Amino acid sequence: HSHSPHLLLQAVKLTSSRTQLPYEYYSLPFCKPDSIFYKGENLGEVLRGDRIVNTLYNVDMNKDKKCEMVCNVKKLNVEESKLVAERIQEEYYVHLIADNLPVATRLEFYPNREAAGEEEQKKDIQFEHGYRLGFVDNNKFYLHNHLSFILYFHREKLEQGDVHNYRVVRFEVVPQSVKVDDLKPVEKDKTCTLPEASGSAAQEIDPTKENGVLFTYSVHWEESEVKWASRWDTYLTMSDVQIHWFSIVNSVVVVFFLSGMSNFGQILLSATVISQMAL
Repeated sequence: HSHSPHLLLQAVKLTSSRTQLPYEYYSLPFCKPDSIFYKGENLGEVLRGDRIVNTLYNVDMNKDKKCEMVCNVKKLNVEESKLVAERIQEEYYVHLIADNLPVATRLEFYPNREAAGEEEQKKDIQFEHGYRLGFVDNNKFYLHNHLSFILYFHREKLEQGDVHNYRVVRFEVVPQSVKVDDLKPVEKDKTCTLPEASGSAAQEIDPTKENGVLFTYSVHWEESEVKWASRWDTYLTMSDVQIHWFSIVNSVVVVFFLSGMSNFGQILLSATVISQMAL
C-alpha cells in the first residue's frame, strides 16, 4: 500500500463453539451496503463455512478515525431482536478480515496477581479469533455495537526516490457496547462521540420488543517492527478457544467420500480392463 489508499475490510462469518454452526455475516441485521458482493471461495474456505462479503466500514491506510457511524440508527423489529439475543446467548463470534488478515481480540491476564506485588505483575497476552457478538449479564442481552479497530503497519525501507510503502501486519479489535443516546450521532456527516468508559450505558437488546441500535467504529494505526513475512506469527500461535467440530466433520466426510469414489473408480477400471483382456 502507498500512504493513503482505501483498505478493504470484509466480513467472513459468524461462529460459535456451542452450536458448531457457522452463519453468514448478513444473517444478522448489520448495516448493509446497497450492493452486496460475495468473494469466490476455494474448497478450504467453503469447508470452513466462509462467506466473505463487503461491508460499510471505510478504512484508509494510516488514517485514524475517532468515531464514525456505519449507518444511521437501525430499528430492529421483534423478530430481529430475538435473533440477535439468541446469537448472543449462543456465544457467537464475528469474523472480519482486512488485507486478508483476520481480526483478533487481545486478552490480557495476570497469572501471578496474588503472588506478586503490583510492580512485579507480568501480563500474559493472548489473542482469540474474531470478536464476541455481545454478552449476557443478569439475564439481559447486550450487543457489541462499537468496534475500535487497531491496525499495525510496517514501513518498508526506501531506496533513493521511492515512495513510502506500508504493509498491514496485524489487525485487532476492541468491541464495546454503547447505548445509542450516549454515542451522540450526527447523521449529516456520519460522525459520533464515543463517551468515557465509566460514563456510558451498554446497548441492551430486549428480545420482546423493537430496539434502536447504532453501529459505529473507530480506527487507530500503529507502526510495527514486524515484517510482512512474519505477519502471520501472531495468528499461528493463537490459542483458539473455539474448536469447530462441524467444519471438521464436514472435511472428514468429504475426504472419505472422495476416497470412496476414487476406490470405486479404480475397481471399475480394473474390472473393465480384465473383461477386455478376457475377450
